[in-house]
Amino acid sequence: MQDFLNVSKSLNGRRWCGPTGDEDRAALALEQQTQLPPALCRILAKRGVAAADVDSFLAPALRDLLPDPRSLLDMEKAATRFLKAVNTKERIAIFADYDVDGATSATLLIDWLRQMGCQATLYIPDRIDEGYGPNDEAMAALAAEHDLIICVDCGTVSHGPVAAAKGAEVVILDHHLGAETLPDAHAVVNPNRQDESGDLAHLCAAAVVFLMLVEANRQLREAQAKGPDLMAMLDLVALGTVADVAPLIGVNRALVRQGLKVMANRARVGLVALADVARMDTAPNSYSLGFLLGPRINAGGRIGKADLGARLLATTDPSEAQALAERLDQLNSERREIEEGVRAAAMEQAENRGLDAPLVWAAGQGWHPGVVGIVASRLKEKTNRPAIVIGLDNGEGKGSGRSISGVDLGAAIQKLASEGLLIKGGGHKMAAGLSIEEDKLEPAMARLSELLAKQGAGEAGPADLRLDGMLMPGAVTVELIEQIETAGPFGASAPAPRFAFSDQQIFFTKRVGESHLKITFGDGIGPRIEAICFGAFDSDLGPALENHGGARFHLAGRLEINTWAGRQKPQMRLEDASRASEA
Repeated sequence: MQDFLNVSKSLNGRRWCGPTGDEDRAALALEQQTQLPPALCRILAKRGVAAADVDSFLAPALRDLLPDPRSLLDMEKAATRFLKAVNTKERIAIFADYDVDGATSATLLIDWLRQMGCQATLYIPDRIDEGYGPNDEAMAALAAEHDLIICVDCGTVSHGPVAAAKGAEVVILDHHLGAETLPDAHAVVNPNRQDESGDLAHLCAAAVVFLMLVEANRQLREAQAKGPDLMAMLDLVALGTVADVAPLIGVNRALVRQGLKVMANRARVGLVALADVARMDTAPNSYSLGFLLGPRINAGGRIGKADLGARLLATTDPSEAQALAERLDQLNSERREIEEGVRAAAMEQAENRGLDAPLVWAAGQGWHPGVVGIVASRLKEKTNRPAIVIGLDNGEGKGSGRSISGVDLGAAIQKLASEGLLIKGGGHKMAAGLSIEEDKLEPAMARLSELLAKQGAGEAGPADLRLDGMLMPGAVTVELIEQIETAGPFGASAPAPRFAFSDQQIFFTKRVGESHLKITFGDGIGPRIEAICFGAFDSDLGPALENHGGARFHLAGRLEINTWAGRQKPQMRLEDASRASEA
C-alpha cells in the first residue's frame, strides 16, 4: 500500500495509510447510488456497507439486531431463578466489579428490582484489599444473609468463592473469558464461555444483564404480568459498552445509539449530575461516555470507595447525586495526578528494558493498583505492543494489561495462571488483570512475552495511521460533520473517521496547559479551521507546529463540532502531522 500523501514517517513516527483502490471505487459507487456526501460514502465503503444496506446501517434498529436472549446458554434458567427470587421476596445480593461495566450492570438490576417493589444488597469489592472478582470471605458473608447472589461482570472463573457461598444460590452474568470448567453456580450466562458459539462475544456485561432482563420481561408477559420499561435503561447499557471498550459492531451499535438518545433526555439524576460536573455541554456521544463520564465513575473504584459509581447511577435523590458526582470528580483529578507519576516511572523503566520486545512491561513498589490499567493503556498506545503494568506491595503484585488488535492477552494470562506463574489472572482479548508473587515476576513476564510472540506481538513497528481520505478546509461544515456522525457511534472496532488536510498553512498557535496545543490552519483560499491537539508536547508534534517558521504541513485528525455559548462551528482534533516539504 502506497504511503498516503507520501508520509512514510510523520512527526509521531507513523506511516499514513489512505483508502485502497477497492475502497475508492466502492465509495464512488455508493456516492452515485445514494447521493450521500463523498466523505460519508468513504466511511461506509471502508466499513464494507453495501448500497442496499446503507439505510439500515445509518439507522440501526434494536428490534432487528437484538438477539434472542435464549441463544445464550443458561439464560432462561438465570431469568427464571431471578423471577423466583422476586416473586417470593427472597433476599437478593448483587456482587459487581468495580469498573463502569460492573456499576452499570449492577444499576440495571437495582433499577429493575426497584420498579418491581424489591430491593437488593449491593457489594463491590475493594480493589486494593480484595482485588478483582468474588472472594471466599465476601461470598460466604453474603450467603449467610441472602438467598440469591447475582455476580455481574465477574465470577466466571471464581470456582472457590462460588463454592464458599453455602446456603445461597449463585447466578453469574459476565463476559470475561471462561476457563475449561465453570463454577458450580445455578447459572453462568457468558457469551465468552468456552462452550458458547462466540457469536455474541462482543457483548459487555451490561449488555448481558440487559438481555437477562429482556428474558425476565418475556417470562412475565407469558405469565400475564408486566415488567419495567427496558428501553429507558439503555443509557446504562450504552455507558457500560463504551466505557468497557466493547466493539461497536452488530447489536452494540444499536444499543449505544439508542442509549445515547435516552441519555440526552437527562432523566437519570446521577448521570445528569455527573455530566454537569464534567462540564459536558453538548449532547452525549461515545467520546463523552468514554472520556468524560466513564473515567469519573471509575475513579471511585480506582482510588476511592468502590461503590461510589454504582451508588451515583442508582440514586433517585438529586442532592445525593450532586454530592456523589462532586466527590467522583475530585477523585478523578487525584487519579490523574497519581497516574502521571506512575506513567513517567513506568515509561522510563520500559524504555530501559527496551520497547521492541513482544511485551512491554513495568513494575514498581507502591504503584497504585487503581491506575496501572490506564498506564498500561498509555504504554500500549506509545509502543504498539501489549503492555503490562504492575504495582508491588509486601511481596505481591497487582497488575493490569492492555493488548493490540490480533493478540489475545486474556488467553495468554489465563495460560500463565494455569502454569502456576500467577496467583490468579484473567480477562478478555484486549484487557486482563493479574496477581503475582514478586519473586515470580521476571520468569512470568518472560513466559508471557514468549506466549504473545507466538501470536505475532512485537512484529509491527509504530501503528499506521489509517485515514479515510482527504478534505479541503472549505468543505468542512457543521452539516457535513453531522452527516458523518450518522455512521457512528464510533469507538472500538469502529474508529472515528480521520481525514487529512494537505499542504496547510499554520496561522495561529497557542499552548494549552503543559502539553496541549491549539492551532488555526487553512489553505489560504477557503475558511480557516481551529484544531486542538491533546498531548502535542509529549512528542515532536507540538514543538514542530508551535515553531513552524512559516512551513506548511499535512495535518490529520478527526472532525468534531465545537459548541460555545450556543454557537456551533467545525473543529479538528489533531492527531498527527508531517512537513509538506518532506513528504
